[in-house]
Amino acid sequence: MRTNPLKHKLRSGQRAFGAMVFEFMSPGLPQLLVNAGAEFAMYCMEHTGLDFETLKTQFALCRGLPIVPLVRVPFGDYHFIARALDIGAMGVMVPMVETRAQAEQLVACTQYPPHGRRGAAFGFAHDDYAGGDIAEKIRIANARTLVIAMIETARGLDNLDDIAAVPGLDVLWLGHFDLTNFLGIPGQFDHPRYVDAVERIVAACRRHHLTPAFMAADEEWGRQYVAKGFRLIAAGLEQLMLQNAMKRQIDALHQAAASEDKP
Repeated sequence: MRTNPLKHKLRSGQRAFGAMVFEFMSPGLPQLLVNAGAEFAMYCMEHTGLDFETLKTQFALCRGLPIVPLVRVPFGDYHFIARALDIGAMGVMVPMVETRAQAEQLVACTQYPPHGRRGAAFGFAHDDYAGGDIAEKIRIANARTLVIAMIETARGLDNLDDIAAVPGLDVLWLGHFDLTNFLGIPGQFDHPRYVDAVERIVAACRRHHLTPAFMAADEEWGRQYVAKGFRLIAAGLEQLMLQNAMKRQIDALHQAAASEDKP
């Protein structure tokens, strides 16, 4: 079974950068992301129509490439988390984790007994359909799965240290838009309450030896959040990247045409 170099890198205190994927599930996407320097692809099921069958294809396309497939499931239920892992995800992110109990459930769904309650299915996509020693597969699977809890509500912020203290959790991911909504300051990313929340998340990660993570919509956001101490950052949104790049090129064509049309 494959190991997860991303998890090892984060545990050693390093940074890792990748992509947040919402729209474009083409066969060439994983290779394009590798060519761009992405170390991981975080596929979003929460805000898209992405289904497990499409995910399974994308995870297969990542096989053999130096990129780690991750998925944000829509909710922290067992049937979302375990299925995502069985079809090949090497890490799972759950939205709106608000209590220690929810974080414990998340971890339990990612681990085989006796540490958790993940159901046994071997010779499937997650172990590359291969044979081998089951106990060794369980050890590798437990060790490689990156477990990510999103902090994006006021309640989650209130319970931040209880959540961060859960054994088996690897990453706290700042859900910045939702967090401002739940704090009653939608989209106010310079508001003192939001700025304080960001600092609290980074500090909790340092206390509990977790990785703080964030999705940066553009280069400036990326620079800011690296400086704030975030070590796992996804570049997104990929549909806006295409739209903005296309707009720049179309605008340039219009400008060139206008110049040619001058008398």
